[in-house]
Amino acid sequence: MVVDLERIQIEPEWKEALKDEFLKPYFSELRERYIIARRDAKMRAKEVFPPPSLLFNAFNSTPFSRVRVVILGQDPYHNRGEAMGLCFSVPPHVRIPPSLKNIFRELERSLGIKPPSNGDLSRWCQEGVFLLNSILSVEEGKAGSHRNLGWQFFSDAAITLLSEKRENLFFLLWGNYAKEKKNLIDTTKHIVLESPHPSPLAGNRFVGNNHFFEVNDILRRRGEKEIQWRL
Repeated sequence: MVVDLERIQIEPEWKEALKDEFLKPYFSELRERYIIARRDAKMRAKEVFPPPSLLFNAFNSTPFSRVRVVILGQDPYHNRGEAMGLCFSVPPHVRIPPSLKNIFRELERSLGIKPPSNGDLSRWCQEGVFLLNSILSVEEGKAGSHRNLGWQFFSDAAITLLSEKRENLFFLLWGNYAKEKKNLIDTTKHIVLESPHPSPLAGNRFVGNNHFFEVNDILRRRGEKEIQWRL
């Protein structure tokens, strides 16, 4: 079955905010490359993750006007059944990946929140946490395989729109790839927190970054509602 990106539902506020992006030449090229990538993967008995219905899950789960915190990932998990369109998140029945275990370790260290029984971060979206991967799709078993499709133009546009149209957001940039997006963010309007990536490959230097505590501490001092990080 051919999947047309233009036919996949996206949350109305985001659809309005990104309407110009859908009309740009790069999006037409991205659309064609995505179709070809799915077809080629199928010919090799491979899948593309996440499934089309979850491709824009980050946008559908956190409307534009409700975003309070942005967490940036690179590309989806590439093992079967893991990717759900939210960076770092996995469905409830899936084993918690190492990076997410370190995120939970930092939550426990800084806020005393015991690690949950599963890695589904959907509840954070209800708190206004936008869990965006820069690259929205990946071929099964091949990390970074869709980095040349053009997704970065689309996700960069989302970051830029949030920076321009919203105020007082938090951008949590974990790892060098995410830190490269700092130039898209107006740091006079928003707070940017940077740290090593939560992957154990980063030497477990993520734990101790205090980001979850800092976000809530600043919100508390502003007199605003804190993020309920407990899942």
